[in-house]
Amino acid sequence: MPARKLPDNFVSVNRNRPQHDKEGSLLLRSICWGCAIASAWLAATQGAVASPPSVPPDPLSVRLAAALGAAGLRGAEVGVLVVAVDGGEVLFAREPDRLLIPASNMKVLTALAATAEFGPTHRFASEIWAGAAPDAEGAVPWLAVRGEGDPTLTSEQWWRLAADLRRLGLRRVDGPVWLDASAFDEEHWHPGWGAHSARAYHAPVAALSANYGAYAVVVEPAASGEPARVRVDPAVPYLRVLSQARTGACGSDSSLSVSRRAGEGFERVVVTGSLPAGAEAEVFWRSVIDPVGYAGSVFALQLAANEIDLASAPRAGPLPEGGVLLHRFEGKDMGEVVRLLGKYSSNFIAESLVKAMGRHAFGGAGSWASGTEAARSRLEAMGLPLDGARIVDGSGLARDNRVSPRLLVAALSSAHRSFRYGAELVAALPIAAGDGTLSERAEGAAGRVRAKTGLLTGVTSLSGLAQLSDGRVAAFSILVNGFERGAPAAQRAVDGFVEALVR
Repeated sequence: MPARKLPDNFVSVNRNRPQHDKEGSLLLRSICWGCAIASAWLAATQGAVASPPSVPPDPLSVRLAAALGAAGLRGAEVGVLVVAVDGGEVLFAREPDRLLIPASNMKVLTALAATAEFGPTHRFASEIWAGAAPDAEGAVPWLAVRGEGDPTLTSEQWWRLAADLRRLGLRRVDGPVWLDASAFDEEHWHPGWGAHSARAYHAPVAALSANYGAYAVVVEPAASGEPARVRVDPAVPYLRVLSQARTGACGSDSSLSVSRRAGEGFERVVVTGSLPAGAEAEVFWRSVIDPVGYAGSVFALQLAANEIDLASAPRAGPLPEGGVLLHRFEGKDMGEVVRLLGKYSSNFIAESLVKAMGRHAFGGAGSWASGTEAARSRLEAMGLPLDGARIVDGSGLARDNRVSPRLLVAALSSAHRSFRYGAELVAALPIAAGDGTLSERAEGAAGRVRAKTGLLTGVTSLSGLAQLSDGRVAAFSILVNGFERGAPAAQRAVDGFVEALVR
């Protein structure tokens, strides 16, 4: 159902409301009520028309205004909006239409658009084709996997897929194994991200993937002076370790560094530095360079685990003609996909959903251009206030994104009201001091705030739903750009704002 449009005077109720500190508000309240009593007495004794009593300042507005004065927000551009989701009453506003960099709060819009586009029960599929049905010995002349853009294929799901193939009679592939990722274009990193690093949050996006395009490198100390022990998870031949890491003396500083570089049909994982003897293992999450090649290596590993033999390693290529469909493996439903997106702020999932929307809406290979157009069209059809908004990607990594607190509050309010998909989207928001990216934040709002976090260099944001002290639910958004005192201080100030909101 399309979201209801907010009234034209959505912000004006609070825009000119005076703000006072806490002590001043108590004094002003006493004076105002004293005036009201005096006016009533004069009206009763002299027959005059009594003037209405002055309205005391709203304690919530006073608290929130004070919270925005925190040192961590000094020098920053700040946009804020708080609205009661039932009735649309504006509870607090400060520059609610200011277009700011949202960081990962962009994922609120991506999750809403994708769930509306596909529905909460949709499942992305991965198809397995073969040159023929398995013969009496379980052999096929060739095998191919065609991806549809499922962003949640992990090592465990690749094992389940391989086990399904064994149950269907497959024992041997005598020819090539093809990896068809043509559902998306071949632009794996968004140009708006700038230089992409080896960090897991910069994982490349493809229609056929494994483990969100990332892997873990575990480094453990040995005896002092000995080489450190290094292992990669998952342990696939595609990832080849070159370790120069040593074990330092007890109590020495750790100086480990993990990078990767492309090889011919593999990636080299380079580990340097040292860690002290007796220290706990250190884990580094890194992204791959070739997501399709990595997925093929994980698939081969799980086929071997199910005793299915391959004549050659999987390689990228289009699905051959004339094959038969052996299996259609369906991944997690959209409700679970957006939950993983929201709770863990997965850039990979967000961008996969954008490309999938582009393919679903316009056909052809999904791209960032078609996907962001599809997302914007879907949000416009819901009646959301997109004037001036700039949607460049799905994750918020691109610094060219611009949205307003009003847009994010409208999106959250729409989700809260929707019977069709609202429950899935609300459940995807991290819980203050509970789980996801808020598990160690906003302890003063524990269990009473569900919100999406956001963080880039010079940017922090928080948008979600809050249960107020009177039982009402409010949608809120606070976007902060250009803070001067560092990210931790800015995040503490934002947490203080939501703690004041629910106090």
